[in-house]
Amino acid sequence: MSPLQTPPSHSTDTQKSRAMKSLSLSAPALSCRAAVTTAVAALALTGCANYFGIGSDKQMSSPGQYESNQSLPSQGGQWPSLDWANQFGDPQLPQLIAEALEGSPSIAQAQARIAKASSYIESSRSALYPKVNASYSWNREIYSANSIYPPPFGGTWYSENNALASASWDLDLWGKNRQRLGQAVSQERATEADMQQARVTLAASVASAYNQLARLYAQRDIAQREVQNREEIGRITDGRVTAGLDTNVERQTAIGNIATTRANLSDLDGQITVVRYQLGALLGKGPDRGLQIVQPVLASGGAIALPDNLPADLLARRPDIVVARWQVEAALHDVKEAKAEFFPDVNLAATAGFDAFGWGKFFTAGSRQIQFGPAIHLPIFDGGALRSQLKGRYADFDYDVAGYNQTLVNALNDVSTQVASIHSIDRQQADAQRALEASTSAYQLSVVRYKAGLSPQLQVLSADQSRLAAEQTVTDMRMSRRNMQIALIKALGGGFDATKVDLVVPTDARVAQAPQSVQPLPASRATPTAAD
Repeated sequence: MSPLQTPPSHSTDTQKSRAMKSLSLSAPALSCRAAVTTAVAALALTGCANYFGIGSDKQMSSPGQYESNQSLPSQGGQWPSLDWANQFGDPQLPQLIAEALEGSPSIAQAQARIAKASSYIESSRSALYPKVNASYSWNREIYSANSIYPPPFGGTWYSENNALASASWDLDLWGKNRQRLGQAVSQERATEADMQQARVTLAASVASAYNQLARLYAQRDIAQREVQNREEIGRITDGRVTAGLDTNVERQTAIGNIATTRANLSDLDGQITVVRYQLGALLGKGPDRGLQIVQPVLASGGAIALPDNLPADLLARRPDIVVARWQVEAALHDVKEAKAEFFPDVNLAATAGFDAFGWGKFFTAGSRQIQFGPAIHLPIFDGGALRSQLKGRYADFDYDVAGYNQTLVNALNDVSTQVASIHSIDRQQADAQRALEASTSAYQLSVVRYKAGLSPQLQVLSADQSRLAAEQTVTDMRMSRRNMQIALIKALGGGFDATKVDLVVPTDARVAQAPQSVQPLPASRATPTAAD
């Protein structure tokens, strides 16, 4: 052995043996720590804010759940079209409706609400994309010569330039931003349907007011004829008084009746003017516009025939039902957005730029500043704020579902009520017409007998009063039936069709349910619910 070599010693072997023992013991120690770390992490995640136990079992009703075959039988009729006013045979009516839809401030308000809702869509959609910003600042300052900066820095003016570009992106792994966008879209669709409801209501209001104007004109014609009848009775009475057949009592009675009838005529003229003003307001114009409307010449709308499959098809024909449906859809998006709040937010952010004193080294490598990396936010304990928020969203969902169901019930009741009313008044009109014919004959006969001195004045006045009441009843029934037809047209949607204005809620919507998981649902789930 060379004298320069050191022979192995027993102590060296002992150290190696201890090292091997140390290594053999460290492996299980590391795996034990990893297991403990994993367990702690699992417990931490288990203790995070969660939404277990929060849900809803409310479901939207379908028309088939309500028995209506007897009240709303299939009759092969047609749904109202947008030009439904033409069926009444007065060209002025559809012109007035078109003018109202064009110039009414209420429609302009509805359009403004749509524009506002559309802006929320744009705002919500922007959250799905990365954000990029840039900034530049220039500062000139002098450092104190008696502070921490020694000369030549202290007491000297310096300029600092700073230019930065930053970018960030919310990865939206759990769809929170997408649900906000879906909620905004649903609200915008509901607002559009609400505008359609405003149009249907306005058109029906114009038609009803126009029909009221026609009724008042018809009643005025009756009152005008009544003035003539009372004047004729007065002349007959004067002749009978001269002949000594009547006294001054009958003469004064006749004079009083003529004055009363003329007062009624003046009252009707005032009512006609008021309705004209109302029409001017409905048109979105001043009261003078109403004075330009000529006397209506409305005809009967004819017999009614309900369309087939009415309850089911009514869902797309009534804008108020469509509004309620989209509101439920918006509530479902709100529920899903609230559930996504329980999951981690992952954001990517990066910043790069230059920062330097003066301009000489501003755009050099040494002046660079760069920062990038992910940011993760996980709600662990918030005092129940997220759970409370989700409970509120579910309450909103329950409220909107109940509102939809009530709207559907009201719609079916509305249609059936108008149909029953029209059938009832059709039966009444035949009897009322016969009563008018009989009372007219009785009045004419009483006048002849009064002229001949065979009956007193009181009998003529009584017969005339009966004839007048019968004629007013027939006229009111005719006008009431037309109002019922207008109401039925409105109840059937007034020509609205959601399929033609892109307002039908997709049957394969991914928000057909508000589940515990925020994973998309299969398209087959078409009935909205929040059972979980």
